[in-house]
Amino acid sequence: MYRRDFAKQLGAALLAGGLICELPANSQESATSSQSNMPHAMPSGPPLQIAMLVYPGMTAMDLVAPQLVFAELMNSAVHLVWKSKETVTSDTGIPIVPTMSFSDCPAELDVLFVGGGTRGTWALMNDSGVNEFLRSRSMKAKLVTSVCTGSLVLGAAGLLKGYRATSHWVARDLLPLLGAIPVNARVVEDRNRITGAGVTAGMDFALRVATRLRGEKYAQILELANEYDPQPPFKSGNPQDASPEVREFVRNFYAPAMGEARAQAMQARLRLGLSS
Repeated sequence: MYRRDFAKQLGAALLAGGLICELPANSQESATSSQSNMPHAMPSGPPLQIAMLVYPGMTAMDLVAPQLVFAELMNSAVHLVWKSKETVTSDTGIPIVPTMSFSDCPAELDVLFVGGGTRGTWALMNDSGVNEFLRSRSMKAKLVTSVCTGSLVLGAAGLLKGYRATSHWVARDLLPLLGAIPVNARVVEDRNRITGAGVTAGMDFALRVATRLRGEKYAQILELANEYDPQPPFKSGNPQDASPEVREFVRNFYAPAMGEARAQAMQARLRLGLSS
């Protein structure tokens, strides 16, 4: 079975097993089912529209785990969006082929997503075309989301002012420069903003989004189907648990890149009129 067929076959199995019922996507029962532990009714309306920003120098892992989960949602269309449909290259050399340009992206989205990186990400923070695209699509998006330093891109577009948010731990203290309220958490939800912490938090983030869109039980099924049961060999995956030596090494390693990010954040802060 191909993963792209996963949601269709899983939905049919849930329907046959009586775990969900077939109702129009805009029905009252479907709209309120996210409050229960059961999956939503099988959506029969238009597919979810999910736009994931891809760009040169991004971290592929920020994209791949969420894209996997989004593609496994019932009745969803996942678009990889950039300025053009020319291939972009991730920060580790993985080529990523956009499926849609900015101009072709639907105006009304269920999810708008931005992944992170380092220097490739800083280049977006004051890119007028990227900022305009994110602002325009966020106006009608049901969920505006990010993983890792993608939250800095959202913030630089003026989309996190007054919202609680997270980012990679070395970049989290830049969020207040962009009007956001930093939170030390793996995933932060504030109204229709959902932000994930660094890199591998993308799976945790995506399952939280799946819960919002298709219900808790469906998200649990995806967690098991993808065998998401992390057991890292060392308990050093966050700065609180890492040894002081490891923590300071990583912080110092990222220091030059964070200096560049701070400069871009300050420029965005001035552009957004957030400075006194």
